[in-house]
Amino acid sequence: MSRILCLVLLLFSLTVFSAEPPRFAILLQEAGLVLRPIPDATPVAVRDNPLFPYDYALDCGEELEIFYMVRPLARMRIDYEDPHNAAPDPNHLFPLLFQSLVGLLSGGNYSPSREYPPAQAREKFRADWAAAAVFDLAPDFPSDHSQALLIALHKNQRGDAYMLFLFDDYSAVKACIQQGLNSLAFRTEPKAQQDQETGQP
Repeated sequence: MSRILCLVLLLFSLTVFSAEPPRFAILLQEAGLVLRPIPDATPVAVRDNPLFPYDYALDCGEELEIFYMVRPLARMRIDYEDPHNAAPDPNHLFPLLFQSLVGLLSGGNYSPSREYPPAQAREKFRADWAAAAVFDLAPDFPSDHSQALLIALHKNQRGDAYMLFLFDDYSAVKACIQQGLNSLAFRTEPKAQQDQETGQP
């Protein structure tokens, strides 16, 4: 990736993620997402977090927190100044944004990650793409926990979403994380609307 593109992506991330977060319900609606309740999880106040400016948070007990960040594509603005190329399509940036976010949250340390197979991304999240990464949190991340699991979701023409699970011992919260993984998914669109958006007759 060129240095120019890296700079563009950094500007894009700052432009998108530093905006004043609107109400979470509005973001869900605009991105076409549904949030399902998690048993015994309690909503908590959103706190300032420069590394991960999330929109909603759940407390699942002392051992696990979940932060949600939703970015509808219609709200994204890309600052792009290369006169030789067209501005990147927001539908094509999600893998680079995911890797950039993992690097930021982990302090640049090694972070194993994987993409879900397309069929599994559709079945589990109704997403066109999904990925996961596990890492030790950067020292300057404002949290009492030391480890994290980041789940990233993307649906074309809809938006990007991130679930950040914060914990210290994965084995102690594995069951709760499995419940959390089922908490966020894109809505099923009526076939007529899908055909209209994809140009099908």
